[in-house]
Amino acid sequence: MTTTLDRADSGVVSRLVPARLSLTPKTALVGLLDGAWWPRSRDLEAELPALAAALDEPWGRITRVSVNPGRWPVIPHTVPVAGRTVHVGWFTEQDPDKLILLSYTVGRWDLLVVPPETEPAAAARLMAAAALPGSCLTAGVLMANEAVIGRRLRDGRTREATREATWEGEGGACMSPFGNPMGRSALPLPGNTWR
Repeated sequence: MTTTLDRADSGVVSRLVPARLSLTPKTALVGLLDGAWWPRSRDLEAELPALAAALDEPWGRITRVSVNPGRWPVIPHTVPVAGRTVHVGWFTEQDPDKLILLSYTVGRWDLLVVPPETEPAAAARLMAAAALPGSCLTAGVLMANEAVIGRRLRDGRTREATREATWEGEGGACMSPFGNPMGRSALPLPGNTWR
């Protein structure tokens, strides 16, 4: 697969459009994530300047970023941000759905990276879940949970709607004690016993 990135246009877009962020409020509760970031593309060189600029005020100057190479087609060694340079590293051991931000003076922050192609409703759920104070859910667990609850079937129904349709089609509570569907006429009547 070939990926084409237009660097001339991407830098302009990142300066015009603010980063989509959801940050954990400052509390005494410490969680595994400090929030979520929903980039518009998989071009780190275009996306990181807006993210770093958005975090300058609440978190301080970002100096280093770490990603998993499985989610980013091109990983630059450095990215220019507002007259300074942010160093970018990658580690295959790092959770692929997480971005680690470092600052020499302030510390470390871990953000869930919501894939750019994510539908807005799913992105909103993920960003809200990642910003919960004291949450012990990892980026990978949040993404796996979203895959389960947000999965759509080909006919547009959710998995829950399909389960309900199956339940109704099988007669609802008309099940034998052994888990086999029974017709409504097979319901045990008073005086009948299961043997």
